Amino acid sequence: MKGHDISPDVAVVQEVLEGNVDAFEALVNRHQEHVTRIVGNHVPHQRVDEVVQSAFVNAYRSLKTFRGEKPFRNWISKISVRCCYDFWREEYRYRETPISVLSNETWDMLDRLTADQAQDEFLRQAKQEEAVKLLDWALDQLSPEDRMVVTLTALEEKSVAEAAGLLGWTSVNVKVRAHRARKKLKKILKPAI
Repeated sequence: MKGHDISPDVAVVQEVLEGNVDAFEALVNRHQEHVTRIVGNHVPHQRVDEVVQSAFVNAYRSLKTFRGEKPFRNWISKISVRCCYDFWREEYRYRETPISVLSNETWDMLDRLTADQAQDEFLRQAKQEEAVKLLDWALDQLSPEDRMVVTLTALEEKSVAEAAGLLGWTSVNVKVRAHRARKKLKKILKPAI
């Protein structure tokens, strides 16, 4: 601990470490509100006092690790957060929540949510299937060359060079055909959309 800049907390810590265990009460009184605020933000209200107590017990046991390089408040804050974490680890380890604790209203909400999700998924798939059918119909309205160039460049996202290689055309021809074919496709689809 710093010897030349002794804060009141550092002085109390030194006193406790020298054997005056009752002096720890001053640290508890000084930091109780701060620790309670931290713990209160992380654990259920009815368990706050228990976890605050645990934080101070852990602080007392670890007091010899306090170096005094940073304020005691920072040090006790870390211990408090760790105690909250330990609280939840312990809670989840032994947690058993029977499904019977759910109210009828909760069950109704759960049923509505799953039904809505199923309906949304069904509608999404139906729309997707309709979109595929519409696109197939529109592509059927194009010439075979236009259909191929649009399919390769727009739907399969091949580069112009790749499409040219696959079709045996020049890159310029692919660019021109793809541009014209997309315009034709938009014209075909405009009344349907």
